[in-house]
Amino acid sequence: MEKAFENLEIWWITGAQLLYGGDAVVKVDAHSKEMVEGLNNSGRLPIKVVYKGTANSSREVSDIMSAASNERRCVGVITWMHTFSPAKMWIHGLQELRKPLLHLHTQYNAEIPWDTMDMDFMNLNQSAHGDREFGHICARMRVRRKVVVGYWQDPKTQDQIAVWSRVCAGWADAQDMRVIRFGDQMNNVAVTDGDKVEAEMRLGYHVDYCPVSTLMEYGKGITDADVDALVAEYFRLYDADEKCKTPGTTEYKSIWNAAKAELTLRACLKAKGAKAFTTNFDDLGSADVNDPHFVGFDQIPGLASQRLMAEGYGFGAEGDWKSAALYRTLWVMTQGLPGGCSFLEDYTLNFEQNGQSSILQAHMLEVCPLIAAKKPRLEVHHLGIGIRKAQTARLVFTSKPGPGVTATVVDMGNRFRLIVNDVECIEPKPLPKLPVASALWIPMPNFEIGAGAWILAGGTHHSCFSYDLSPEYWEDYAEIAGIEMLHINKDTKLADFKREMRYNEVYYMLNKSLC
Repeated sequence: MEKAFENLEIWWITGAQLLYGGDAVVKVDAHSKEMVEGLNNSGRLPIKVVYKGTANSSREVSDIMSAASNERRCVGVITWMHTFSPAKMWIHGLQELRKPLLHLHTQYNAEIPWDTMDMDFMNLNQSAHGDREFGHICARMRVRRKVVVGYWQDPKTQDQIAVWSRVCAGWADAQDMRVIRFGDQMNNVAVTDGDKVEAEMRLGYHVDYCPVSTLMEYGKGITDADVDALVAEYFRLYDADEKCKTPGTTEYKSIWNAAKAELTLRACLKAKGAKAFTTNFDDLGSADVNDPHFVGFDQIPGLASQRLMAEGYGFGAEGDWKSAALYRTLWVMTQGLPGGCSFLEDYTLNFEQNGQSSILQAHMLEVCPLIAAKKPRLEVHHLGIGIRKAQTARLVFTSKPGPGVTATVVDMGNRFRLIVNDVECIEPKPLPKLPVASALWIPMPNFEIGAGAWILAGGTHHSCFSYDLSPEYWEDYAEIAGIEMLHINKDTKLADFKREMRYNEVYYMLNKSLC
């Protein structure tokens, strides 16, 4: 966990003032250092907290906030008011801050020392007073922030800080994320398109188009020896039939082609500094696969997409750049956590009379092996969709059973909407005629309400799923981004959900600056 975020920092600023004398400031400083050290030693925070001192004036606040905004290692700022800190001195600093903010309402001492407390003690320990003053100015300035209330040594408090820290890491990563689209939007699909300029302004990432012909130029630099080495790696990592392992068979040739496609994608993504990409099965390079000078993919590079997702590259099928970016952010947030995550697509429905109706999640090929219940199998089967209908390699598995959360971002025209659904993955029945990776889940609170709410909200058929993230992560993400969030969970009722969407529509229409 530490290695995943070892180059990142969360800055801690303690608010105070000089009214109570120099001795009080010295105690504030000592308490703050002890608290920060305690948080770092708790083993619960994924990112190191760095104490940046006590702020006692507007100039000190502005200097620290300006430095935080310009320091790439700093991905977020925690503020805490040890004493009463007049909030007007925070105005200019908050105006300069361009990093996520967490306001921690806590206190150095857990309990009131009833028998010994005097006026000096009460003046020094005024978090109950100072944090409300700071909270007021944040509200007055409409500053987006997370408020965590609880004793700093309480694991529940630390866990809330940890969640926000991970979201800060994902947000920081998105600010220089480049998403490459190999091929353009497919088949006039609306939900996977959107406003790329607004996305960069609001969410940080940049979307570029790359012709497949340009991608194929990188394939010319791939040697047969490199491909052979990657094929050997496949057979070390995954189970496979002997015909797949035997040179000269059509299955082996398909796997070899898939390995070359992976190396080609890797070379291009690395050269362009991209963290995410999309593909399009109607644009695979040169059209004639029998041409001796053929340069292209024999079918959609599904195996490559599966493996690249597992390493953290964002992926979206059919030109879906919003899902590609969101998956990358999700993957960053979950680093060091054990459950796994994947891009998924709602494929087909399973109606049952026992209240267990469910949705099969799959795709043609591109499901990430991080969610696999068992060791994936490397298989070759015909894929009869897209510009080429041919055999192609893929990893086949089913997902682990258990609870998870899936999310998507849609463009509503005047704002981005994040839709989050709690789901329960269940054991599927065998699919001997459908050799793809898949998951089977029941959307909460049940299929009828969960699927109905998702559709009413305009949710996509693509989503980004995680076993590790709770809705709190996505709530923090939406707060930082300043976008709408709708959460479908065990308590969702469609009448209330529709009412929430109507209220939100009015809110965002009246507050165009938040859109």
